[in-house]
Amino acid sequence: MTPAVYQKCIHPACGGTADLRDTHFACPKCGGLLDVAYDWNRLPVPKALKHFESKWANRTNPLDFSGVWRFRELLPFAADEHVVTIGEGQTLCQRTDAVAKFVGLNAGGLFLQYEGMNPSGSFKDNGMCAAFTHARITGASRAACASTGNTSASLAAYCAATQLMRAVIFIGSGKISYGKLSQALEHGALTLQIHGDFDDALRRVREVSAKLGIYLVNSVNPFRLEGQKTIMFRVLEAMNWSVPDWVVVSGGNLGNVSAFAKAFSELKHLGLIDRAPRLAVVNAAGACTLYELCEKRGLRWRNGAFDRAAVDGYYAELSARGAKADTLGSAIEINQPVNLPKALRALSCFGGVARAVPDTEMLDAKAQVGAGGLGCEPASAASVAGVKRLVAEGVIDKDARVVCVLTGHLLKDPDETVAYHTADKATFDAKLGSRGVTSVSFANRAVPVPNDLDAIVRAIQSHA
Repeated sequence: MTPAVYQKCIHPACGGTADLRDTHFACPKCGGLLDVAYDWNRLPVPKALKHFESKWANRTNPLDFSGVWRFRELLPFAADEHVVTIGEGQTLCQRTDAVAKFVGLNAGGLFLQYEGMNPSGSFKDNGMCAAFTHARITGASRAACASTGNTSASLAAYCAATQLMRAVIFIGSGKISYGKLSQALEHGALTLQIHGDFDDALRRVREVSAKLGIYLVNSVNPFRLEGQKTIMFRVLEAMNWSVPDWVVVSGGNLGNVSAFAKAFSELKHLGLIDRAPRLAVVNAAGACTLYELCEKRGLRWRNGAFDRAAVDGYYAELSARGAKADTLGSAIEINQPVNLPKALRALSCFGGVARAVPDTEMLDAKAQVGAGGLGCEPASAASVAGVKRLVAEGVIDKDARVVCVLTGHLLKDPDETVAYHTADKATFDAKLGSRGVTSVSFANRAVPVPNDLDAIVRAIQSHA
């Protein structure tokens, strides 16, 4: 008999499976991506989502305190004694009418799901606690990742906080924010900087992990995505279990949209929701593989029979002209997203669209998010810039209810924030001008004043 929990190839025509404890994270038949699969008929499932509200009364239990594991009946791959948590998922979903006005939505139409409140400051902790839990089941002693910054910070934090494993991190040359690199170094991770970009680092870490038997935590790992499903559970919880019209997220390695689609697919299958939202993924213009392939070249999931040659051909084009991903949104600076097939499936199943926005629009959206009280990293704000574009195109109705996922904290990329708002031309030119940003719309510049009481008072009054 097939076990109640196992790994399954995402391609319907393949049917390949792998054991729960397998750590190759590739289909043994076709080499494709895997899902964590559940035989829900043999697992206890709540009758309604309101069941999870009872967990708030038991917050002294670390599993019920966690914003991931309090939903553990919906990712039931681990016994409670194997679960790893450091208090992740204490996030909020905030209505913001000021930002709604900026993007063109009616009041009450925009909600920001703020993942910067996680222990390491990004959404990655949702997936990392699930990957660590699976690693613990398998008896792993080391864990590795390639990273543009947030994954490395999360991996290092979990290794340091739990003392269960040693972290090995691969970063590209010059392609990581100091705000994120500082976390990996501070938490004691072995950090290897190789010549190349994220795509190069990911290829190497997969090779090294296979050769040395190190547990891989990049989002090719389907257990990572099980944890990331819970971002949507918390969105529903914050909206009193009602389903929004759209969920919009920035796109890098495309793990989030893949996880969100799996969450809604399973909730519908279980009868816990009666409809699902549409999904939108927003690339940076300088790293826009999903947008290019889906919206400009017509690539579709086609029940798993998507045109692989078209994907390979596009990657060959990038390689031939030496094109590297290039955006100030460092967290999504990825040209060859490992979860592309899952993202294609997600867009197909949930009426999804892809867009790409230039860094200027991303930074302006980021400034508006910040002016509304939630600070986010540049890559997060791609989602907000994308909504503005989709509303202008008429794809998203002005009266829709839209959730944008803000994936990381403001202090993940502080240099870009200071450069955007600075009156110092040298700082602006070095950080933004060199990357093609020539103007900003919402800069909040520091006001220089003499060290004189009357001058200071006049400056304050003139800006009242």
